[in-house]
Amino acid sequence: MKQALAAFIVPVLLGTMALAQQPRELKPGWNLFSKEQDVQLGKEAAAEIEKQVRVVNDAQLNSYVRRIGERLASTPEAGGFPYSFKVVGDQSLNAFALPGGPTYVHTGLIAAAENEAQLAGVMAHEISHVALRHGTNQASKANLVQLPAVLAGAVLGQNGGMLGSLAQLGIGLGANSVLMKFSRSAERDADLLGARIMAKAGYNPIEMARFFEKLEAEGGSRGPQFLSSHPNPGNRMKAVEDEIRMMPARNYTTNSGEFAQMRQRAGAIKVPQTASRAQASGGSSSQSVPAISVSGRFRQHRGTSYTVSYPDNWQVISGQQQSGNVTIAPREGVVEASSGAAIGVGAVIGLHPGQGDLRRDTDNLVQQLASTNAGMKAVSSQSGRVDGQPAMLVTLNSQSPWAGETEVDTLVTVERPDGLFYMVLIAPRSAQSNVQGAFNNMIRSIRFAK
Repeated sequence: MKQALAAFIVPVLLGTMALAQQPRELKPGWNLFSKEQDVQLGKEAAAEIEKQVRVVNDAQLNSYVRRIGERLASTPEAGGFPYSFKVVGDQSLNAFALPGGPTYVHTGLIAAAENEAQLAGVMAHEISHVALRHGTNQASKANLVQLPAVLAGAVLGQNGGMLGSLAQLGIGLGANSVLMKFSRSAERDADLLGARIMAKAGYNPIEMARFFEKLEAEGGSRGPQFLSSHPNPGNRMKAVEDEIRMMPARNYTTNSGEFAQMRQRAGAIKVPQTASRAQASGGSSSQSVPAISVSGRFRQHRGTSYTVSYPDNWQVISGQQQSGNVTIAPREGVVEASSGAAIGVGAVIGLHPGQGDLRRDTDNLVQQLASTNAGMKAVSSQSGRVDGQPAMLVTLNSQSPWAGETEVDTLVTVERPDGLFYMVLIAPRSAQSNVQGAFNNMIRSIRFAK
């Protein structure tokens, strides 16, 4: 009996150990942008960036960096974005990638690398930020309510394209922009995915960690620019070494015959460092609140895991079906302020990451909304039910996009298997009585997929 039990335990333990050695799944987080919008934003941002930096006019150096980039981008882990790779004449130790794929490497960083694998490691790390959509993920989390209206303006051709639409939220291309400055958890994931991309492309992944350690050692007053937007997630070398141990054995490339020559060419390009990039500021409309038309007839919007009815003279003006996020508003409810479009009357519906605790997840969402909406505060909270499910209803006050108006935001939340479902019903206090009946009908109409 003991022998039989032992024979059973050993395979189970071996199976458990094998599972423990599986690499962690890395995938893009919650996002209000579509992949196509990432690409559009990247193209617009690249056009602006290239007005501010000096793209090196060295065909041989650019070709070399582009070949490394294309080798890395051809791996499945790179996500299939339309990557491009250019060299920027700048002595600072830096590289950066924009949403959707445009990637730039400074000559100072090329000159500081000790081998081609280290250069490839930085590029693989940047490719990973694109593939994991870190920039637009952070923008989505920081601008939960405002962003759908802004994206709607971009879809409708307002505000000078995607980049112009984001500028009204203060999202620009500066070093501190959420599009360009990453969290430590994002850095950790980019390290791990970058190691996998390097290995698939035939480069030794450990060289990425070695180069980042070298950058950390620079420190002092001339600490590399790269580290200001890419903070060390901690235990970088160990994390990459642990990741390598889970990879199949391979023969890796460290250098090509061109690296020494290309490093020398990059080091010979002497240019001043570029100026910092400015960000746009916001504003509010000086117009009075218009008459809001509310039809007594309703039509149905079908989301990924829910349905909701809304007045048939309102419109779905923005939505990402794959993420379940949508904005519904009357046309006169979209306010054209000096800073661009904003929702003055309407509903923002979506899914937010949750931990399965309705009250705690709702509190976290309220805190996030308040942190990105100056003056917003919760004035009441109560429990209820929506489609038979436990729900929270929170009333918040904030500043309306119409000058001098107080906005009343009604937040409805329900815990669902795929996250925290939320609906924010938005109206200025002066129009509240006119739209409240429609809002009540919208709440009552919500149905979840079983």
